[in-house]
Amino acid sequence: MPLPLIYHDDYSPQFPPEHRFPMDKFRLLRDHLVDSGLTRDADLLRPAVCPADTLALAHDRDYIERFMSGQLGREDQRRLGLPWSEALARRTVRAVGGSLLAAEQALQHGLACHLAGGTHHAHYDHPAGFCIFNDLAIISRYLLASGRVGSVLIFDCDVHQGDGTARILANTPDAITVSLHCEKNFPARKADSDWDIPLPMGMGDADYLQVVDDTLNYLLPLYKPDLVLYDAGVDVHKDDALGYLQLTDAGVSARDERVLRHCLGRDIAVMGVIGGGYSKDRPALARRHGLLHHSAQRVWTDLGL
Repeated sequence: MPLPLIYHDDYSPQFPPEHRFPMDKFRLLRDHLVDSGLTRDADLLRPAVCPADTLALAHDRDYIERFMSGQLGREDQRRLGLPWSEALARRTVRAVGGSLLAAEQALQHGLACHLAGGTHHAHYDHPAGFCIFNDLAIISRYLLASGRVGSVLIFDCDVHQGDGTARILANTPDAITVSLHCEKNFPARKADSDWDIPLPMGMGDADYLQVVDDTLNYLLPLYKPDLVLYDAGVDVHKDDALGYLQLTDAGVSARDERVLRHCLGRDIAVMGVIGGGYSKDRPALARRHGLLHHSAQRVWTDLGL
């Protein structure tokens, strides 16, 4: 069977073209993966929207209702940084549904990747940094509550700390939060993940990959999670508009492949989400995000999953 990949046409609603959040990158990523022969549109799995009761495993119900009805206050709108619309609301709950489906596919087949996801700045009762509902925290609580897993490890390689994930899951001991992030970057006020690995500005491929290897070689045997949720943010790239690390395409690709092989080599299921990535050159950004899926396809083929 093909590598499970999850996508929906709701992911790229109409958006102001000058806005610094590249809302069209999800559609362009799909186009890139199809054009490069990695997948066919007909083979992509289409998710349902995430139900409110599932969102409420990690979020305040009043906050969920305020966002879905377009009633966010001015301060929440400022924190979010996205213009509200019904299409954005539908996209938001559809994308959380996509991450849930990807996690379920990973548990079933060993590996799956989403063409969106990684909304790690969303907090229990407010949005932040382009993130509304925290798919990583929701998945963790959902799978733990249903007994599908005994433990989840979130390996967040976005250049920005996963502060919302860390705070929401602070009292969920079977959800282990790990954040490799540039120390001097958003958010200004960091949370306390279970494992924070702050990285110096300007770090390049070799040093970064060594940190990835060392971290996983220590933490995966320590926790033996049933599932790893991997946030493969490409804002670590040297050409990213909002990151301060210096990874190349080859470095990002090697990171993704190493993370997947570390997990699967220990018989740990792994699900990838794309995380952050920002550039005015949207096709180049889509190709950068696609490094995750091409890496996953190589691993999928090599391991005969």
